[in-house]
Amino acid sequence: MTAGPWPQGFDFGNSPFELSQADVAGKALIQSTRAGTVGVCAAGQAEAIYAASLGVARATAEAIRRQAPALVTIVAMGAGGRVRADEDEQCALYLRNLLQGRRPDPECVRRLILASAEAQKFGDPARPWFCPQDREIALQVDAFDFAVAVIREEELLVARRG
Repeated sequence: MTAGPWPQGFDFGNSPFELSQADVAGKALIQSTRAGTVGVCAAGQAEAIYAASLGVARATAEAIRRQAPALVTIVAMGAGGRVRADEDEQCALYLRNLLQGRRPDPECVRRLILASAEAQKFGDPARPWFCPQDREIALQVDAFDFAVAVIREEELLVARRG
């Protein structure tokens, strides 16, 4: 659920809402985040890698079940890959429950995350780069019917609809 001002030399920051307003049709995007991209790179030798979020959790669980791996490791990267974050841990628990055949309640997950400290920064006038629309986008549980598979193409790890 993290967003913020973008670094110098970049066209966009980490705001899903901002990117949803951009014309990126037919363009290749390079994404770098403080935690997610680092985690994907650290898992680069895994048999299969998925970049998950609440928005694609159910589709990700279905994709993993189709592969029927002997072992699944879910990593909640947290803030900067160093500090635990409620939203990442709730997403990991939600995904685990789906993989184990349970039926977790998406609305309960949303409420838990909305009560967290991280959710409070969105809409704070002192930090205008955290727009409320990003929080709402991040909390659209199971809104998308595709998983995000990360595959190796030559020397790059590339995220694609999977």
